[in-house]
Amino acid sequence: MSDQNQYVPPKVWKWEQPSGGAFASINRPVAGATHEKPLPVGEHPFQLYSMGTPNGVKVTAMFEELLALGHRDAEYDAWLIRIGEGDQFGSGFVEANPNSKIPALMDHSTQPPTRVFESGAILLYLAEKFGEFLPADHATRTETLNWLFWQMGSVPFVGGGFGHFYAYAPEKLEYPIDRYAMETKRQLDVLDRHLADNRYLAGDDYTIADIANWPWYGQLVLGRLYDAGEFLQVHEYSHVQRWAREIDARPAVQRGRMVNRTFGEPEIQLHERHSASDFKTQTQDKIGTDQ
Repeated sequence: MSDQNQYVPPKVWKWEQPSGGAFASINRPVAGATHEKPLPVGEHPFQLYSMGTPNGVKVTAMFEELLALGHRDAEYDAWLIRIGEGDQFGSGFVEANPNSKIPALMDHSTQPPTRVFESGAILLYLAEKFGEFLPADHATRTETLNWLFWQMGSVPFVGGGFGHFYAYAPEKLEYPIDRYAMETKRQLDVLDRHLADNRYLAGDDYTIADIANWPWYGQLVLGRLYDAGEFLQVHEYSHVQRWAREIDARPAVQRGRMVNRTFGEPEIQLHERHSASDFKTQTQDKIGTDQ
């Protein structure tokens, strides 16, 4: 970068709107609600307010896995939060998640209802509530939590870092793309080395660690994020590829990918989910892509 084009930060930063680029409208330097809008409440114990981004898929896949195991009390309503339209800044959503990020969960099986926000916290909450996908053995439980929290701490460099500058920023800048591509590949290498000796992240058992990591790293190596597979040479990570394909074949994960999804083929978009039958009757190819 030449001196002529070098950015010199001011002594005091000021927010100048718009900042440009995709998703610029969802970012601001203050918290809190911008408008009054209560959240809808359906008939099931769990009310999920989300969108079909990788962080949203973690939770919908978890619910579908629990239902597949026969946990009828895990029935849920999944309401679409359109983050591009500012739904996350409505008063009801801010009450559910003061950080104004999807997903947010309300558990109405408790009195008063329990709010749970941050995708990792939701996975842990559901795993403990239903006794699934979190091993009881102390060592394996610890390894599961290692990889759960690794994902929570690492993936912002993939999404907010690499994904933003590679796919969404208003201009392509070499330094941040190189910086975050390097970090993304380092993280993939961490996973690849570990999965060379382990079927799943915590060993032989499929856990919330896999459910948390797959929507990001699994879909990245399957070519579903940022159209960056060739750029990152994701085929090099053969063990991550094996793990990603195995999880991708799970019917519950396939259903979870559809919920609150507003992009891609109409037949895999289920904007809202209120019943298991919705997967057959309420996808966008059934009801029309204009809804």
